[in-house]
Amino acid sequence: MRNSLFVKIYLTVLASLAVVAIASAIFVRMGQEREYAGWSGRRDAFIAAMLPAGSDPALLQATVQRLSAAVDADISVYGPKGRLLAAAGRPIPEREIGFHRRMHSGGRHLLVNRLPDGRVVAARPRMPFSPGRRNPLAYLVLIAGVIGLAAFPVVRHLTRRLEALRQGVDRWGEGALETRVAVNGKDEVAAVAASFNRAAAQIERLLAAHRSLLANASHELRSPLARLRMAIDLHADGQSGPVRDEIVRDLAELDALVEEILLASRLDHIEKLERVELVDLLALTAEEGARSGVDVSGEPGVVSGDPTLLTRLVRNLMQNAHRHGGPPVTAHVGTEGGSVVLKVRDHGPGLPEGTGERVFEPFFRPQGRSETAGGWGLGLSLVRQIALHHGATVQHETPSGGGACFVVTFPATS
Repeated sequence: MRNSLFVKIYLTVLASLAVVAIASAIFVRMGQEREYAGWSGRRDAFIAAMLPAGSDPALLQATVQRLSAAVDADISVYGPKGRLLAAAGRPIPEREIGFHRRMHSGGRHLLVNRLPDGRVVAARPRMPFSPGRRNPLAYLVLIAGVIGLAAFPVVRHLTRRLEALRQGVDRWGEGALETRVAVNGKDEVAAVAASFNRAAAQIERLLAAHRSLLANASHELRSPLARLRMAIDLHADGQSGPVRDEIVRDLAELDALVEEILLASRLDHIEKLERVELVDLLALTAEEGARSGVDVSGEPGVVSGDPTLLTRLVRNLMQNAHRHGGPPVTAHVGTEGGSVVLKVRDHGPGLPEGTGERVFEPFFRPQGRSETAGGWGLGLSLVRQIALHHGATVQHETPSGGGACFVVTFPATS
């Protein structure tokens, strides 16, 4: 999952632990430095008191031997001019003095103390002659690692529920209105999931009621329309006139609109096509073009689908080109990259600027278009519905020579 919330939360936890660990290590280190400085000062004061200035050489030698035995160390005392005054254990060469706390290959430390009277005391203990100085950062890193591992399942559990909720919302937004998400727990995530389920159920009920009302109303309209048409025919006694012809055209338009509403409602309620067979799209388009007066060209292209719905798709595109475009209207069937492509083009004024994908909305009317000119009705909306049920895509283009061109791309048949 790109920009995963889990990754963000978990990295935030780890970064917080790292900051706490580093800050704690710094404070502990500073405390150890102060502790060591205090201990080092007390050590130097002790040595100065044990080896006072002006001591008798014999007493100095005896004191150095007692110190060497007490601390198990080699000790050498040099005068201000570099002369060896006393030594116990293995003498420490003068050339090594001056390198404070130097580590030798034997793993021992060399401790050097410069007394106020200029003498230098060098000691090489066989055991560390200072308090243990352990690095606290390693312990803090270990603690942070344990906390980070413990936080992993907690953060993952939280974000997995959020991911499931997002996936459910995505499926619902793609049209699967029956989608619901699991409600686990009693926290805020569970409350959001429950709210989504309630909202999805309410919207699904409203849409179902709307579609049912539309379908029933359209179905009921067909009977009075048929009776009106029959009454006009009987009243006119076979005689035609401009008024009668206008009424007949209006009734035919109403009948066609009712038929489109019924088809749109049926397409909304089906998940897959009831009738599927291989159809030569070029032959189907040529047949419909002969009825509509549209020039058809191209090459055979076989698609899988419902022949009746595909015929309706081609017919609506041609009727739309005649009604809202301008002559000549042409249609072309070809193959591109294994897909079968249908293009229907007119040479009219083209689509209004800024129309975009809204031209496929039901009864879309561009801004500024008069009531007399009318909108796009359900024709292009049905084209998109039929295309989606066949796994195809539909879009419009603006050719360089003017007009509008609608392109339907069908997937390759296996």
